Amino acid sequence: MTDMGPTQAEAKTQKVGVTAADYDNAHAGLHASPLMRELWAQAMGDQYPAEVEPFSACSWWLLGNAVAALRLRPDGRLVDLGCGRGGPGLWLTRALSARLVGIDFSPVAVDLAAIRAARFVAPGRAEFRLGTFDGTGLPDGYADGVLSMDALQFAKDRVAALREVRRILAPAGRAVVTVRQRPAGADDWPTMAASAGLDVEQSLVYPDYDEYWRRLYALWTEHEQRLRPELGDAATDNLMREVALAGTVDNPPTVLMVVLRHSG
Repeated sequence: MTDMGPTQAEAKTQKVGVTAADYDNAHAGLHASPLMRELWAQAMGDQYPAEVEPFSACSWWLLGNAVAALRLRPDGRLVDLGCGRGGPGLWLTRALSARLVGIDFSPVAVDLAAIRAARFVAPGRAEFRLGTFDGTGLPDGYADGVLSMDALQFAKDRVAALREVRRILAPAGRAVVTVRQRPAGADDWPTMAASAGLDVEQSLVYPDYDEYWRRLYALWTEHEQRLRPELGDAATDNLMREVALAGTVDNPPTVLMVVLRHSG
C-alpha cells in the first residue's frame, strides 16, 4: 500500500488491477529520491516530521493525536496495516515503548521498512510481513492497537478489512485510521465500522489537508525537470497526471482521523 494524494487516492480506490508490483515501483522510486523528501518538507512546513520521512499526510498533528488515542501500555503490540516504508508505525512504536508488526502487500515496502527499523527501535521490537487488509495472518486478539495511515481506503472490501481489524484487536483495543469521508454513500466509515463490530470513539477533521496537497502539487510542477532523473519518466508522468487530475475534482471528501474501539 502506498501513500498518495487525495485525487490519486480516489482514482485508485475505484481502479481494478493495481498490483503489488505497481506499489513496489512506487516505493522504490520515492525512497531513492532526496528531492521528493525535500518537496514534501517544503509543502508541510513545520508539520513535517523529518525523521519519519512520510510520503503521505502524516504530520506532527497526526502523530500526537495517535499517541493520545492509542494509549498503549509498555510492550503493547501495535499492528500497522498498509505500513508502506514503516515510518509512522516505527515512530509511534518508539514513542509508546511498544512492539510493532507492520503488514503490507508490497515486498519492496516490507524490505525497506525492515531496513529503517534500526533507526527507531532496538532489534526484535519491530517486524514486517507480507499480508493484506483482510488477511493479516495474525491470531485473534493479537493487537493492543492498530494503525492504518492513508491506507485503509484502498481495501477492495472495506467492511472485510474492518472486520479483520476487529478480529486482531484485543478487547477494548483501539485502532487509529485516516480515511476520506463523504456525507453518505460508499465512504460512510461510521456505518461500516458499526457493521464490523467496531465503535467510533473519536473522529477528528485533519486541519489544512487540502492546502498541504495544493502546495505539494505546485512544487511537483515547478520541479518536474529535476524529478525526472531521480524518479524516471514513467513515475514523473504519473505525478503530473495526478496534478492535472487535481483540477478536475469537485467537492473533495473530508479527511478524518478516526479512532475505532473493539466493542466486545
